[in-house]
Amino acid sequence: MFNMLYMRSASNDLTARARIRDAAIRAFARDGFDAASMRTIAADAGVSPALIVHHFGDKNALRAACDDYVAAVFIDDKHELIEAPTPDRIRMALDDIERYGPFLDYLARMLADSTPAADRLFDHMVQVTRQVLAEQREAGLLVEMSDPEMTVLLMAMLGLAPVMMRAHVARTLGTPDLNPSAIMRTWLPTLELLTHGIYSTPAFLDAAREAISLPPAQPTEDEEPAEGGA
Repeated sequence: MFNMLYMRSASNDLTARARIRDAAIRAFARDGFDAASMRTIAADAGVSPALIVHHFGDKNALRAACDDYVAAVFIDDKHELIEAPTPDRIRMALDDIERYGPFLDYLARMLADSTPAADRLFDHMVQVTRQVLAEQREAGLLVEMSDPEMTVLLMAMLGLAPVMMRAHVARTLGTPDLNPSAIMRTWLPTLELLTHGIYSTPAFLDAAREAISLPPAQPTEDEEPAEGGA
């Protein structure tokens, strides 16, 4: 059933290499890289462990291939799975957990482990977010920001949060998974937060600005210097 996700033609037959990759994505997403065994992946793919070695070399090379493939799902405009800008791809995947759940679970592990493919994907997310905010700023839709680049980073992190935390969010909301209705529930509060904020007073912001403007506190004679100090 899950292999249908990767079909490149009307045929139900996948190459052995693709079946191995699919099985590895499921296993790594479910069990983690260290716990997933080559024997289990081989059994799930319907091949021998020796064939995995033939196609990929070793487990690390197999993981690198899976990383590149999953990253391509959310980056490559010509990828066959989802045809939309990167943030929309993640939204679409969250809207269809049954089909895309293993991708999201794998993506969460990638980002947590910070593999080269994950770094490339995160950098792409930041760049897309930067472009979107630049267009909105040009259209006069944004307020003045004290640190636009940090705002870009925070917005990218906000977009990735449902992927990284979806199991915890679903558990907190009392749903079996982060289903479409739960996702829709986040829309208005997120836009309210971005549009209006949550504080009815500028007191906290003013206090933060004042604190940031102050010089670093100097230790008194009775205080011991911080570890590593003179």
